Amino acid sequence: MIPPAFILVRPQMGENIGASARAMLNFGLERMRIVSPRDGWPNSAAVALASGAGRVLDQAGLFGSVQEAIADCDFVFATTARGRELTKPIYTPEAAMEHARALVAAGKRVGVLFGPERAGLENEDVVLANAIVTVPVNPDFASLNLAQCVLLMGYEWRRQTQPAEGIVMEMARTDFASGIEVEKLGDHFEERLEAAGFFFPEAKTPGMKASLRNMWSRLGLTKAEVQTFHGMLRQIAYRLRSQGDE
Repeated sequence: MIPPAFILVRPQMGENIGASARAMLNFGLERMRIVSPRDGWPNSAAVALASGAGRVLDQAGLFGSVQEAIADCDFVFATTARGRELTKPIYTPEAAMEHARALVAAGKRVGVLFGPERAGLENEDVVLANAIVTVPVNPDFASLNLAQCVLLMGYEWRRQTQPAEGIVMEMARTDFASGIEVEKLGDHFEERLEAAGFFFPEAKTPGMKASLRNMWSRLGLTKAEVQTFHGMLRQIAYRLRSQGDE
């Protein structure tokens, strides 16, 4: 599969080109194309901001026009926040990259246009695209930095091609406590709470104990955490006994 080409149209600042390269490589994209950069090419400011993503800049294609940059593309998205008097399908970044993934899987070449920092893509750029991508941002402040927009589209591409679980529990050299270990911890807590007069009134004691047992089983404690709780309870009991002796 050939990933989408990210095409920076008339970028004004080398720093933003470098930051865009870094954002692309973060998400496994390396096909950058640059159309008529204001400050020329190559650009030392771009290299400085790329911060380890220099190979994206080294491989970047330089073009004199949008038409040249998209000449080999079968489908082109234009990213823009402004309303247009053009009849084109409008995608969210998520939907756009989902469609891009399907196109690429079918052997098609996809390009994504990003406009210059000052005002974004012009109408003459957008008319060359097959579809528009608009980010659902605050309508009172819809402008995105060039590298931010590249990062957002790169993230959505990666998410479509490398699905990740929403929540993952990292277990760094730890083991969950066994059922008997959690039960013994519950016994220890009940013992200390009984001594402190916590279970009152007596009629509510069974329900209070059941709630505590449910809490312990729900927490998913590790062996180390169970031992820490035991140590805390022992230290509290020791301190109380010492104060009583005084």
